[in-house]
Amino acid sequence: MTTFLFDGPEAADITILLAHGAGAAMDSAAMTASAKVLAQSGFRVVRFEFGYMAARRTSNTRKPPPRADLLKTEYLAAVDALGATDKLIIGGKSMGGRVASMVGDELYASGKIAGLLCLGYPFHPPEKPEQLRTAHLADLKVPTLIVQGTRDPFGTRDQVSSYSLSKRIEILWLEDGDHDLKPRKSVSGHSAADHLKTLGEAAASWAQKITS
Repeated sequence: MTTFLFDGPEAADITILLAHGAGAAMDSAAMTASAKVLAQSGFRVVRFEFGYMAARRTSNTRKPPPRADLLKTEYLAAVDALGATDKLIIGGKSMGGRVASMVGDELYASGKIAGLLCLGYPFHPPEKPEQLRTAHLADLKVPTLIVQGTRDPFGTRDQVSSYSLSKRIEILWLEDGDHDLKPRKSVSGHSAADHLKTLGEAAASWAQKITS
C-alpha cells in the first residue's frame, strides 16, 4: 500500500505528486523544503516513496535503487492509489522526476495529468556527461517544467544548452544552484530561501498556464 505525505490545502485546484531522488527519502530536507514552498504557493502537494526506499525504514540493509525504468510501474500505481479528481501534475526530485518523465506522455495522453515538474533533473551521472539520459525528452508531449541549478553536477546550464529537448519543456535556471537547488550566497547573492521562493512562484505561474 502506498504511503503518502500531504502538504497544502486539501481543496486546492491543482495537486502535485512528487517522488524522491535515488538516495534520499520523501521526507528529506530538500524534498520537504520544496513541498512546503509549493504548498505555500497554493498547490496540494503529495509525496510518496518507491518500494526500495520504503523498505529501508524497516530494514538494516541499504539496497541501491533499481534502474529508473524498472520503477515506472510503481509510479503508475502511485497515481492510481492517489486517485486525484482535480488537476494533477506529476514529477519529483532527481530520479523521481526522471521516472515521472518516463510515464508522463502515457498519463497525459489518457487525460490523467496536466503536466510534469522535475526538480533537479539527472541529465547524466556526475562526471559522466557522455552518459545522457535525454533520449525520451526530445519528443516529450506533456507540458514540462524542469527547475535546475546552473552548477548541478547532473546537468549544468552550459551542458543542457546543447541537448535536443522537446519544445514542451521549459527550464527554470536557478543561478549557482546545486543538485538540491541551493546556491552559494557569497557567489550568487542568492540564498536557498530565495531560490525556493522563485521555484514556488514559477511553478504556480506555469501550472496556471497549462491548466487554464
